[in-house]
Amino acid sequence: MKFALFSLMMNLPNAVTGEALTAQQKFHNILEQARLAERLGFDAYGIGERHGAPFLSSSPPVVLTAVAAATSRIRLLTTVTVLSVLDPVRVAEDYATLDQLSGGRLEMIIGKGNDPRHYPLFGIREEEQWVSLGERYELLKRLWTEENVTWQGTYRPPLHDVTTWPRPLQQSIPIWHGSASSTLSTELAAKYGEPLFSSNSFHPQAKYKALIDHYRERLDYYGHDANRAVIGSGAGSLYLANTREEAIRRYTPYYNAFHATAAAQHNQSPFTDLEDNIARGPVLIGSPEQVIVKIMDYHAAFGHQVLSISVDGLSHSEQLEQVERFAQDVAPVLRRELPNSVWNDPPVLSRQIPSPASHSSATWPSAISPTFQI
Repeated sequence: MKFALFSLMMNLPNAVTGEALTAQQKFHNILEQARLAERLGFDAYGIGERHGAPFLSSSPPVVLTAVAAATSRIRLLTTVTVLSVLDPVRVAEDYATLDQLSGGRLEMIIGKGNDPRHYPLFGIREEEQWVSLGERYELLKRLWTEENVTWQGTYRPPLHDVTTWPRPLQQSIPIWHGSASSTLSTELAAKYGEPLFSSNSFHPQAKYKALIDHYRERLDYYGHDANRAVIGSGAGSLYLANTREEAIRRYTPYYNAFHATAAAQHNQSPFTDLEDNIARGPVLIGSPEQVIVKIMDYHAAFGHQVLSISVDGLSHSEQLEQVERFAQDVAPVLRRELPNSVWNDPPVLSRQIPSPASHSSATWPSAISPTFQI
């Protein structure tokens, strides 16, 4: 199994100490977290997109560019890019720039988002979200793969003979499709034969398994090989301790603080409290051995190759502690027990460029096996 650490950059007063960080302090902490993730061997680091308190993640390409400058190896994810409300021309330009500056480390997860506050901000109705996402994604793909694009649709002015610049550094920026609540997202992923990323955050396993199963069925329908499906999964919150009881005691104030926010309540999670979520839901709270067993159980249901975790909401010191403990006590077991080939190869770049590490005449490989094959 491969691992991504991600953040929605939630900036609430600490539920235990009451400490409140400034926005600048939170941005600084995110960069420290990303550097630590790279040192500890995580495969990817992700920034989500939200447009409203308590989240500071309204501009993922800007934050990920700073992360790219602070790191050298780790892949950069968007978790997710809310493409249902964004101009594909702007997205194509911003993220191609990030791909260039990061040395081709970008992978994008697209979705319609799960916070309804962004729809009035960007001028569409919530009931349009799926149609909007499909149209905008079709245009984004054309802008990244074609030149002199002529296009007409509903959600932006027509284009005539347009080529966006810069072009991505990668031959093809890998696109994952975020999945949380509807078969419309799994249908879109299957249609294009592209990887799926299940949010797996707020509901019992069966809800997300049904969406993943639908994705595999529709892959076959569209002529792709479902046996080669690439799937990622979120995991709710993470808190490791020596015992289950200690983990519950230490994490409960954070859990209650987050689930009191409007953003969390919008998801209508069915769990009555933290212990119910541990028993029936996706949160990873307990000893390392208990968390490993739970992840293995979810893998048996989902068949996913990538797991993303988040430590949002904890104190900064606890975030670093939890990330380090996961890397030392959990990840090695899962890497050994659940190996796969996702992210084994370097990104496939569109042309030869000087190696940023050596600044010599060495070049990146110009023909490497694709990162994803479905």
